[in-house]
Amino acid sequence: MQFITGATLIDGTGADPVANASLVIDDAGRISEVGSDLSRPSDATVLDVGGATVMPGLIDAHVHMYSGKFGANMQERALTPPSLHGYQSMGNARETLEAGVTSVRDASGTPVGFRMAIEEGLFPGPRMKLSIAALSQTGGHGDGLLPAGVRMGRPGHPAEIPDSICDGVEEVRKVVRTVLRAGADFIKVHSTGGVLSPSDEPGATQFTIEEIAVMVQEAAAQGKTCMAHAQATQGIKNAVVAGVESIEHGIYLDDEVIAQMKERETFLVPTLHAPRGVLKKEEERPGTVLPQSLRKTKEVLEAHTDSIRAAHEAGVKIAMGTDAAVGKHGTNAEELEYLTQIGMTPMEAIVASTRTASECIHDAENVGTLEPGKLADLLIVDGNPLEDVTILQDRDCIRVVMLGGEAYKDTISG
Repeated sequence: MQFITGATLIDGTGADPVANASLVIDDAGRISEVGSDLSRPSDATVLDVGGATVMPGLIDAHVHMYSGKFGANMQERALTPPSLHGYQSMGNARETLEAGVTSVRDASGTPVGFRMAIEEGLFPGPRMKLSIAALSQTGGHGDGLLPAGVRMGRPGHPAEIPDSICDGVEEVRKVVRTVLRAGADFIKVHSTGGVLSPSDEPGATQFTIEEIAVMVQEAAAQGKTCMAHAQATQGIKNAVVAGVESIEHGIYLDDEVIAQMKERETFLVPTLHAPRGVLKKEEERPGTVLPQSLRKTKEVLEAHTDSIRAAHEAGVKIAMGTDAAVGKHGTNAEELEYLTQIGMTPMEAIVASTRTASECIHDAENVGTLEPGKLADLLIVDGNPLEDVTILQDRDCIRVVMLGGEAYKDTISG
């Protein structure tokens, strides 16, 4: 049993912070008590944090963990053996956890075995929900076939990642069932074109409403939901109308679809981090990004920012997500800064990254807030992120990263 005391508590619910708060963590790694004026259990180990902020671990609702070496160009990716690609991805998991991200939803490309290895303690990483493979129509955002006949994509995909290019209702139905068989917690669909894909545009609509609806139907039959890479206005509308639960990116929202999302309580995962990550990647290693992708990135920046601002002002549920792999793993907390730039308060950005994100990834019964019964997935932070949310980007400010009561990082106790 553990007793954390002397904390300024941000519990992730949006409630005002509590000064001089304490938490009791039981031997199962769950919070049994939290609040002020708690008595220390006689058998508890005490950690006095001296006024530091205790808050839930961050949750990133959109990452691609199994993405190998960040910034590798196409030649490097083609020459990377699958085994090396896997080992490089282990580093991505470690970087994510060290950045204070304790749970993620992987938005395609990561096999079940990778999560199992983390759970078995073979290497450190956050809790993971998986979508396994993203469905794409022929020539769509997930179809990486280049004019030379070479298929662009992450190298070294293991055999347990099924082919997910499909067309027509019945073919879609079969692929959804195949992806679910591979262990998916969510079904991911590309309902529009995108920035990094070689043969389409962000404004392109992909898949019909009928095709998307069968994805939703088949997922629901197994108690699961769908998330949609959705950038173009009509493709976003198709996904929302068909019953997709979360819209990823949302670059070209309009008033009509914003109203529909609010009415249906559809989540929006902005990934403001992604286009900025593309530009940083190209700045650091010129030639890494395809010219057409660099053009598209610059073209969408303003519209993306405006859309997320409008959705926030309208009251759409926003869950933090970065699209990490497009941007660098371990820089996830930059998204909170970008959320404040579109009008969120620091508290709203934190709630988007904790409670709301836990709801989006369907794990709110375990994580996202510091309340009795929840897993003790938490951060101890020097400073007050409500005054300066950018301190969460500073690894030195994150003194403790705890998963289920076990400290992965602890620079307080030593």
